[in-house]
Amino acid sequence: MKIQGKVALITGASRGIGKAIALELAQQGVKRLILVARDRQKLAEVAQEIEAFGTEIIIMDLDLTESVKVNIAIAQLWRTDGPIHLLVNCAGVAYQNSFLQSKLPQVQEEISINLLGMYNLTSLIARRMASQKEGTIVNVSSLMGKVAAPTMATYSATKFAILGFTQALRRELAEHNIRVVALLPTLTDTDMVRDLKLFRGVTPMTPQQVAQALTRGLEKDSSEILVGWQSHLAVLCQNLAPWLLEIVLRLAAPRKQPQTNLIKSLVTKIQHFSNSLFSRNRLAFGSARK
Repeated sequence: MKIQGKVALITGASRGIGKAIALELAQQGVKRLILVARDRQKLAEVAQEIEAFGTEIIIMDLDLTESVKVNIAIAQLWRTDGPIHLLVNCAGVAYQNSFLQSKLPQVQEEISINLLGMYNLTSLIARRMASQKEGTIVNVSSLMGKVAAPTMATYSATKFAILGFTQALRRELAEHNIRVVALLPTLTDTDMVRDLKLFRGVTPMTPQQVAQALTRGLEKDSSEILVGWQSHLAVLCQNLAPWLLEIVLRLAAPRKQPQTNLIKSLVTKIQHFSNSLFSRNRLAFGSARK
């Protein structure tokens, strides 16, 4: 996708990854940015930063869970400032709790914003993109959309759902010349993440690195954009040695727990794996000699 001269709508644009994507698109020459978030003051501050690049800015303080207001706002927006060529669904919240201590209101908020709000907005924009036979939709999932994390059960569930939703839409909307892309960043240094207990051994990326990975992926027409070597390593490990990844996740989980049994389990499994590999090689060598 060529970004220059396009119109883009970004949700969650007041901070973090959404803000970084807005700034990156402005630097890449996007014609107009429509910034959506709940906090109008923060949106105005982001708009002020972007104006230096000469990009047209529209800010919309919207709560994506209020579907009627969103429907009206998008209809008005499309009439006055459409069409929209690029939709980036970045709005999201995360709460970190042991599942057994999870609170239903927080669970409902994560599902409402991360999934249902994104779903409703996407349906409104996608119908209009289909009529113009052009568009790109980027759904910001997460590495946790492929590798679920302890203490983040609901967040992981929403991100898995977003990835499945993206894959289904990619096939369904292709006939309308609409590309649907999944962006999967690893842990990123944002305001939201600073309130969480970090996983041991995981180095957060910057929002700017995520935004740059997105623009590179759009230029290459990638369907899934994994961000950072840790993401690629985790997915590779999940495919080749899921038992190893399971132990690593338990060791890295941000909670106090005895590690001795986990380490013993890891050593035992590695030994079994090595013995199995050695046995297969020995049988193959014996067969070759015969």
